[in-house]
Amino acid sequence: MARRAAPPPDAPRLPPDVVARLREELPGTAERVVAGITADVPSYRTALAGPMGMAIRDAVQTALGGFLSLASGRVRRAGGDPRTPTASAVEGAYQLGRGEARSGRSTDALLAAYRIGARISWRELSTIAVREGLDPAQVAAFAELIFAFIDELSAASAAGHADELAESDRQRRELLDRLTRLLLEDGPAETVLDLAGRAEWPLPHTLTAVAVPPAQVRPVLAVVPATTLVLAEAPGGPDAVLLVPDLDERGRAALLRTAADRGCVVGPPRPWAEASASWQRVARARDLGLTGDTDEHLVALVLAADAAARDDLRRRVLAPLDGLRPASVERLVETLRAWLLHQGRREDVAAALFVHPQTVRYRMQQLRERYGEALDDPATVLALVVALG
Repeated sequence: MARRAAPPPDAPRLPPDVVARLREELPGTAERVVAGITADVPSYRTALAGPMGMAIRDAVQTALGGFLSLASGRVRRAGGDPRTPTASAVEGAYQLGRGEARSGRSTDALLAAYRIGARISWRELSTIAVREGLDPAQVAAFAELIFAFIDELSAASAAGHADELAESDRQRRELLDRLTRLLLEDGPAETVLDLAGRAEWPLPHTLTAVAVPPAQVRPVLAVVPATTLVLAEAPGGPDAVLLVPDLDERGRAALLRTAADRGCVVGPPRPWAEASASWQRVARARDLGLTGDTDEHLVALVLAADAAARDDLRRRVLAPLDGLRPASVERLVETLRAWLLHQGRREDVAAALFVHPQTVRYRMQQLRERYGEALDDPATVLALVVALG
């Protein structure tokens, strides 16, 4: 915190008799300071009632008493500057700022309270000082002392407020990171509920997992709810992962529009306790090099779910072609796939393969010679569709 340069050694001090008279009025001054703050700062009207109000009155009286000790020369700081509060006063103001942040009040309210306190304190104490015979030059010096003193205290409180918010934000981010990882790993529901409560994160009905390249996180976050969970690095990859709560149809459409051409992968919505299922689908799609809406890649995801099993199935259903030259096998497999997809319509198969219909007829004759009646068996057809998909 910035400090003012120390004043000259002959900085003015209050006469002892004036200080004694000012001390007699401190309880009433503190009472009026608190009344002024209560009247002019709405957020303190309830906070300063009852025991809290008594504690603040005592704190105000103690702070002003400490100031008078400094101003009278009874207590010295390094450099002899009576405008600089003692370490204990600064620490008290700093902790007050932290407490105000924990209570949810802003620095606007806190600094307004200091301004009101300074004004009322000056009005009360200067009236007494003038009555006790301080000349105009001494009164002016007294004004500088009291406002500089309170300014130091308000700066300490503002620093405490900022530090508390920064620490609270850091702690909340750590809790949300732990919560996100737990949801991705299908952790115990009890632990999820505990972390969500401690992080003050409202549990949604559904969560949608999204893998996002790091450079694209900001534009994607702009179109999703503020309560979206963000993990800077997804498990098993360099992308960030988002868990987006309660996307309706319009919200999902907006997300997909923003995700388009950004290399993102958007999973399906799932109940929050099953968020890991949404993430697992995203991870599989990402591993396959797919982007966009995973709902558009369901066939590819199903076919790739067990690559080894699919390879075994492919070898089994293509066994009738064993012994043919590789080039012949490739042409027949290509024709068989098109025949299955177009449900045997020769003209459509020919158009898909850019060949003459007679070529399709010739190749299908070769395939029937190899497969026989199996090509009319629904179980064989299903196996071929899956294997050649």
